[in-house]
This record gives sequence, C-alpha cells and structure tokens, in this order.
Amino acid sequence: MKKDIVKTNIKTIAKELKLPYITRNIEDEIKEANIKNLTYEAFLLSLLENEYDLRKANGIKSRIRQARFPYKRYIEDLSLEDLPQDARNKIKVFSSLDFIETGQNIIFAGNPGTGKTHIAIGLGIKACNKGYKVLFTTIPLLVNELKESRSEKTLRAFEKKFEKYDLIIADELGYISFDKEASELLFTYLSLRAGRKSTIITTNLSFERWDEIFKDPVMTAAMIDRLTHKSYIVNMNGNSYRLKETQLWLEKQ
Repeated sequence: MKKDIVKTNIKTIAKELKLPYITRNIEDEIKEANIKNLTYEAFLLSLLENEYDLRKANGIKSRIRQARFPYKRYIEDLSLEDLPQDARNKIKVFSSLDFIETGQNIIFAGNPGTGKTHIAIGLGIKACNKGYKVLFTTIPLLVNELKESRSEKTLRAFEKKFEKYDLIIADELGYISFDKEASELLFTYLSLRAGRKSTIITTNLSFERWDEIFKDPVMTAAMIDRLTHKSYIVNMNGNSYRLKETQLWLEKQ
C-alpha cells in the first residue's frame, strides 16, 4: 500500500475514533520518527502520549469553561502578606484540595475587598485542573435559577445536576435579602450537599446577621448549623486587598 494512502487512512480512522492530535499531526510525527529512527513501540508511545496530553488539556479548558467563572484568578497570584491573617494561615491547607475529597465546606466571611472571591475562584480553577467538576455562581443568580426551575417544573433535574458538582462556589451571600420561597429553596439545595459534597461560600456578613437575609431565625439557625458542620470558617476581616491591587495598578500607569 502506498505511503500517501496509508497516511490518509490513518487520518480517517483517527478522526472516526476522535483522536484530534493524531488526525492533525500524523505526518509531522512520521517525519520526526524517521529522522530519529524510532522503533515502532517508541513511535506509538509518542503518538499516544501527545494525544493524552491534548485530551487532558482540553478537559481542563472544558471544565473551566463549564464552571462559569466570571474571570480567572489563580492562587499563585495571591499576595499572601496582604491577606487577612486567618486566610494566610489556611491557604496552604486549602490548596491541597483535600477539603473536596472529604466533602467539607469553606466559608469566607468578612468585609468587601479582602480577597474572598479571588481565593474562591483560585481554588475552583485549581480543582478544575485536578479533574474536579466545579460550578461558580452568585447567591442571587442561584436563587433565580432555583425559582425558574420550580416554576418550569424542572426542579428535580436541577437538583440532580446540582448534586453532581464536586465543588460549588456560591459567591456574594449577604448583598440582598430573600423572600420565604427563595430562602426555603436555598436552604434545601445547600443542605443537599452538606457532609457529602463541598461548597465554598463568600459572605460579607457575620453569622449573627444572616437572619437579615433569610428573615426566619429558625431557618437561619438550621442553615448555619448545616453549612458550618465540620467546615472551615475563615475570618476575612482586614484591609482591602482589592484597593491595594488598584493602587499598585495605578502606580504602574
């Protein structure tokens, strides 16, 4: 069989098997193999390793895209000395992602601008890189989605999807209050994950002020109890991390 026909057949079969690296690069790989005088085994291994690396990279990109992060932030970019002391002490523990394996929650509570969302997104992206399924949402957006699902009678499907995420980041608890329906939905769905799957919550309110959001002291107490059980509570009160970043940016202009 002629070499050109062989190459064409390899491309066709690789495309059918959904092997994009081999489909696009088989000719270059053959040339390199001939130059290096590779054995058949070494040539095959090189093809498979490159295909695996591409698939792994595409998987990471897909998980990050599906997580719906509003922007990208990385743990490595944090200036540790500018974080509140409690976050500084715990960031190394969180970076191991062991909390996901054990189904523990993290609650970042403190005044605005201290790095809560940055840390949460950084941990989320790190989790995506490690193969975990992640979702980023704001509390107001989550409540709206829950209400829409209830009205469209698709709540059970939403529930199944919600439970499958290894990590959910629920940002901005405390900026708006909820009616009774919203409070009940939020309580139910966050409780579904308690003790089994991890949730990161960022909030600008201390726990004693959560009843300002949910309007029901009994439900508020129950939610705090569920969310904080065996969880990490991080005190994020401190100087504004965001303000310092802005000042540094202005100085460079």
